[in-house]
Formats: sequence, structure tokens, C-alpha cells
Amino acid sequence: MNTHQGGLGTEATRLTPEAKTEILQVLSFSENFDEELDGLMEIAVPNAYFKMSVYLVKRHLEAKTVTPTSLIGASGVPYATASRRMREMIEAGLIEQRPRTSTGKSFSLHPSAEMLEAWTQFAGRIKRLARQSFGTLDRSAEADDYYFGGSYLAAQTIQPPQVLQEPLKLAGGLRVLVHGDPTFMVMHALKRQFEQVIGCPIHQRAFSIDRLHEEALKNAQRPTSRYDVIALDLPWVGEFAENGYLKPLDEVLDLDRLHPSDFHTAGWQAAHWGGRPYGVPSQTTPELLFYRKDLFAEAGLEPPATTESLLKAAAKLHDPVQGRYGIAWNAARGTALGHTFMMTLADFGQPILDLPPQAGGFDASHLASDSYRPRIDTDKGLEAAEYLMALLQYSPPDILSMSWYERVRPFANGKVSMAYGYTLLAPYFEQNPSCAAYGKVGYLPHPAGPGGSQIATVGGYLLAIPANIAPERLDAAVEALIAFTSPEAQKLYVENGSRTNPRYSVGADPEVRRLSPIFEAIDAMSWRDELQFWPRPPIPEISQIIRICGEEFHDMLRGIQSPKSALQAAQNRADQVLREAGKL
Repeated sequence: MNTHQGGLGTEATRLTPEAKTEILQVLSFSENFDEELDGLMEIAVPNAYFKMSVYLVKRHLEAKTVTPTSLIGASGVPYATASRRMREMIEAGLIEQRPRTSTGKSFSLHPSAEMLEAWTQFAGRIKRLARQSFGTLDRSAEADDYYFGGSYLAAQTIQPPQVLQEPLKLAGGLRVLVHGDPTFMVMHALKRQFEQVIGCPIHQRAFSIDRLHEEALKNAQRPTSRYDVIALDLPWVGEFAENGYLKPLDEVLDLDRLHPSDFHTAGWQAAHWGGRPYGVPSQTTPELLFYRKDLFAEAGLEPPATTESLLKAAAKLHDPVQGRYGIAWNAARGTALGHTFMMTLADFGQPILDLPPQAGGFDASHLASDSYRPRIDTDKGLEAAEYLMALLQYSPPDILSMSWYERVRPFANGKVSMAYGYTLLAPYFEQNPSCAAYGKVGYLPHPAGPGGSQIATVGGYLLAIPANIAPERLDAAVEALIAFTSPEAQKLYVENGSRTNPRYSVGADPEVRRLSPIFEAIDAMSWRDELQFWPRPPIPEISQIIRICGEEFHDMLRGIQSPKSALQAAQNRADQVLREAGKL
């Protein structure tokens, strides 16, 4: 076979949820059928290519790691034979290798685009053959279920959280530090219910993002933590882990209790530093493009897939005289605009650090051991900066003070036709039938700039345990952490207004899917590898770099300095931060 160029980031591997489910159905059927054949005649010889292919694709679709050793073990043939077969599949372009360490001596295995495309076509053929051979050609869901026993990922209805067998014994109750966003406010509203679940009082403090960061750092300096569980923005993981402010989860609990494979891959990866998990995703809230489907239809516009088409749509829908504007986004000085620049840079195909490229994006998994340097003053940086300047033309007059919530409120009330926003902000227009955008919103990953691809940068928060927690409180804190991040708890948050979800199982729950189209959209983006965490790399210095970008590019948007000057100033200041940290 010819090797498919482009690796796992190509369109061939961007499977829809339906295609993914169909492949998993056929994989499960094929495994069972192969086992039956093996038992039919004792002289049958296992087909190592087939067994390894089934194992590799299935694990890939389930977001589970495959090593050479585990793949060889799945082959059903002797070690030497399996090693040869595996090498042949790599040379044929069916298997791709990705380094797991900075030395490159350890690597994981992944099906290539060609292998995934082959299984996609095979899945359709095998189902047609089954129908032709065993009965009806009916293409209804019932016919599919008859032949294949239902979807391998059949949606299960998740039950409400159950009361812990043993109530948590915590003097004064459980103390939690969180961000003051809609999801954590839902948790606060459910306080009484969760107090029944864990068997003790809950005391929750909520802060804005900058104040949360400040309080979490202050808490780390205290002899004993004031909190049992703290929430951290995903990019802070490196800073808190590197400085020893968090308990590594693999030290304090059996990770299998968390069911890691159930988390969206990007969200779970973002919880790691130096190969170890330091928190549990409590929110996976990618930043998307919200757009008014009705206004686009009336104007004869297609949903924008590129920055160029977005600007054209914004221009057509921008009508300041009528009080309607093209787009809203995070443009307030500091942290808000700094995030916008990082994600916009990623839309144009470049991370803010000199990360090594890999299939589908960039590798941000080895930052604990690798050196790195900011990449701001680049050609791509200039394209991103000029794009922000172009957006300014079609934005509301108060755009330079708009941040997290301010950008979505005018979208909800009909004054703005598009908005970049995290999914956690969707309740502003999904749960208010009186707002202009109610029931009329479409969800897209960020449109791609030249040289980039459509991605949705993963945001959200982890729940973690402070390293300086009082020893006698640790076991109870672990149990609370598991309870708050369980599928049962996550579904309860959604049912009470949250629009964030870190788990596949919750997004697949039929009761959850009926609540909002956002969950199906996010699952589809995850299957297509559009959910990425590399645009916000979790290095210890990232908060300072974000703030620097938010200051310099705000001056650019105000006309105080040119895009090139802003890029140069931000690069110099970011380099100085790393020099002071001993990284340059």
C-alpha cells in the first residue's frame, strides 16, 4: 500500500461520531468472529496483521495508549513473529509512532490515516454483506441492532450520585476553592445535595480567574492548606506541579477509580505535568465560535471555516446604525486578550512556544523536561495580530473592555451575530427563551487561518489536592475529588445548567444530549481531533506570558503601537521572563 501523507491530522481521520461508532461495532464483531474461528479448528493459524490492526484501531478510538509491547501481546503469535509483523505494518505506512519521552526511546503506536480509512470502508462493506446474507436490507437502526447487538458505544442513562457508604470525616467540613463561573456556581447551588452524598458540610469560596490564581498561590505558601480541594485553570498545571504545590494523583489514589479513558483526551492530557496527573478535569470547555444560524441563513452565508470567510460574514452582518455588530470576543486588557492572542495564533497554525510538531498538531506533553522559548514575533504572529485588528472593524464600540462574560451577553440579546466563547457561557442564551439567540445558535471550532486547521482550544478547570493539605484530611479529600468529578456528578451539573462536560459517557447520555446540541457538537470535535490543549501550554511561566500579550496587544488595538511593535515588545518581555526563570 502507498503511505498516506499527512498523518493523523488529515481529513481522512476526522471521523464523525456515527462513523466512529460503526467502526467500533465492526471491530467488536470482528474480534468475536475471529475468536469463533480460532475455536473452530485447532490447526488454525492466528492472523497477526488482523489481530494487531483490530487492537490498535479499537484502542485508538477509545483514547487508550498502545505500546509496542501491548500490540505484540495482542497479536496471538510468538514474540519474534509479532515483532516482524509490526515492523512490516510500520514500513507499509499503516502504523505511526509518536515519541513518549524527550529521548525518543519510548513511543506509542497509532493507526495511520490509511488504516483508519480502510476500516471505515470495511465497516460499511461488512454491514452490507451481513444484511444481504442474513435477511433484510432495511437500513433502520433496528436492523443495525439486530445484526450487531447495538452500538459498541451504546448510550447509557447515568443515574444520580449515590450517597457514599462511609460519610467523610472532616473537622469543619470540606473546604473548596473554585472559580466563579456558571459551572462552579451550579455546584454551589447543588451544595445541599452533595452534602448528603459525601456526608459532611461543604464550604466553597469562589473568585475571578486572576484572584483565584493569586489565592491558590498564597495558599501554597501557608504551613497548612486552608482548602481540601482547589480548582486550577488548565495552563496553571505546570506552575503548580513544578513548584510542588499539588499532590500527584498517582500517589494518593488508584487512577482506575477515575476511569481516565472516559475523559476527553485533550482534557485528560492537560491534567498532566512530567507524565504524571495532578488534577481531575471538572470542566472541559473548549472555546468555540457561536453564530446565529438564522441570521446566516437570511444573509445566504455558510458557517465560516476560515478566518477569511469569518471576516466576510462579519462585514455583511455588521450594521452599527441598527445597533447590530458582526462579532464579539475577549479584547479586554490583560488575561482576557492574552488568551485571545494565544488561541488566534494557534488558529494560524503556530503555538506560542517552540513546540515540536506531531501528527494533528504540536506536542506539549514533554514541557517538564524539554527547554522551550516563546514564539511571538514571527510571521504567523503578525498574521494573528493583523487578524485581531481586522476583527476590530466589525466589533461593538466597547470591545476593548469585553472579557469572559461581556462578549456573550450582547450575542445572547441579539446585538452581535457571532462570538468567540467557551461552552460554559452557553447558558446565557440556551436557557433563556426570551433572549434573541435562544434556539438559534450553531457551534463551530475556531475558523482556520492560512496554514492552520480548525481547532477548539480546550479550556476549563481541574480539581486538585494541595500538597500542604493536613495529612488527616487527605483520604477524605480524595474521596470528595472522585465524587465531584464522577459521571453521576457531571450529569447532575449539566441537568442544572452547566454546559461543560469532561467525560464521553456524560456527553453520550441520551438525557444529556436532549438538553443541548452543544454536547453532540463537542463530542464530534473530540472524535475529529479538533479539541487541543497545546495552544495554551501549561508551563510555569504561562500566566506571565498571557498577561504580557494581553497588555501589548491591547495597546496595539488602541492604536498606541503597530502590530510589529506589539509583537517585538511582547517577545522581548516574554524572553526576559524565561531568562529570569533560568530557562534561556
